[in-house]
Amino acid sequence: MPNTVSFNADYPVLIRSFELYEKAKQIMSPVTQTMAKGPGQYSIGACPVYLSHGKGSRVWDVDGNEYLDWNAAIGPLSLGYGYPEVDDAIRKQLEKGITFSLMHELEYEVASLIHEIIPNAESVRISKSGADVCSAAIRVARAYTGREKVLCCGYHGWHDWYIAATDRANGIPRAVRDLTFTFNYNDIDSLRDSLDNEVAAVILEPFVFDEPKPGYLQEVAELCKNNGTLLIFDEMWSGFRIALGGAQEFFGIKPDLAVYSKAVANGMPIAFLTGRKDVLQLFEKDVFFYTTFGGEALSLAATKATLKVLREKNVPKNLAEKGQILKDGYNKLVEELGMKAYTQCKGYPCRTTITLEATTGNPLAVKAYFQQEMIKRGILWQGNHNMMYMHSKEDIEYTLKAYADVLPLIKEAIEKGDVTSRLRGKPIEAAFRRVDNFNMKPKEPAK
Repeated sequence: MPNTVSFNADYPVLIRSFELYEKAKQIMSPVTQTMAKGPGQYSIGACPVYLSHGKGSRVWDVDGNEYLDWNAAIGPLSLGYGYPEVDDAIRKQLEKGITFSLMHELEYEVASLIHEIIPNAESVRISKSGADVCSAAIRVARAYTGREKVLCCGYHGWHDWYIAATDRANGIPRAVRDLTFTFNYNDIDSLRDSLDNEVAAVILEPFVFDEPKPGYLQEVAELCKNNGTLLIFDEMWSGFRIALGGAQEFFGIKPDLAVYSKAVANGMPIAFLTGRKDVLQLFEKDVFFYTTFGGEALSLAATKATLKVLREKNVPKNLAEKGQILKDGYNKLVEELGMKAYTQCKGYPCRTTITLEATTGNPLAVKAYFQQEMIKRGILWQGNHNMMYMHSKEDIEYTLKAYADVLPLIKEAIEKGDVTSRLRGKPIEAAFRRVDNFNMKPKEPAK
């Protein structure tokens, strides 16, 4: 019998997952289309590789094992799998058509909703992925300012201008690499020291897990304004979660431009660029940004339905309340077990993460062990709590019981120094690294 969401006697049987994985490796390099979903981020040998379907807060792998899912498809599911109102909207639109030879009325209807909800949305552009709208924001910022350099802080997709500032920059021309620089979050001096009159845009995630220091984001906005540099908020994670209007609404700051995707359509592919009309009007003639599927109607219908639910159910408040219970519950267990030197749960309640400190010895091996024990208890676990509206009080209670069962095992393994010997699979692989302090000070313009 496949495992369920329970304290299973045995680890899940994963025959079909591994068969598919071996076949995929023969023709796909790599096998995953999303790094965070790939086998490198799960303990190969202990965790499922392929999922079959989902409903509510649960997913099933291709071997029939059931899990409580805290990953939310790596962010896009703000409501949950198969949310009725959203799926009904998709089916209804599917009967009418998917893409058309002229614009569709949903393009305006959805843009109008975004205009109402997002504070800086004087103008709205629609595309399909977060990387697309990030790159569009950078391009139009360069066009508007007449400058070329970019300062970034966070993760902003796979396109050349950003990956130039990481250790995966092979294949990107040197001229492009010399235009992207980084600064450190919550370190206003690192930004101040990096700004000069060649910087077109500063793009950052308003928060990832660490909270901004008091006044930090306001200082960032003021520095950009005084320098003639456009400020771009990357709200892929904060948008529609921390507040309906995202971090802009939550912190009371209007960036010049902002970009959104993930939570807005409960799993359907769509992205938005919002911002000042005088900047975005350059897309009329001077700057090119078009895509065949930008007006695809199924995703637009899903967005319209999702936004309706987010508004009427006050979903951000719901996520915050449930997420706080989970965060506080984990940290209470950690304190009771005397494990504060090893781990904690941090972040805003709508999206928290479990940290594993260097004091654990090998955090990647510890995470793999933690992951396999959560998998055994029917929880698909990657170290984050991406809250969904369909996560129930019972889901949270069960997860805390699982943590209470697993954390003593983690502590014992760390203190005995035998974590690796307990692994049924491989340690987690490190994700690619953004290069901190990479060319922190922009080069002086040639005289």
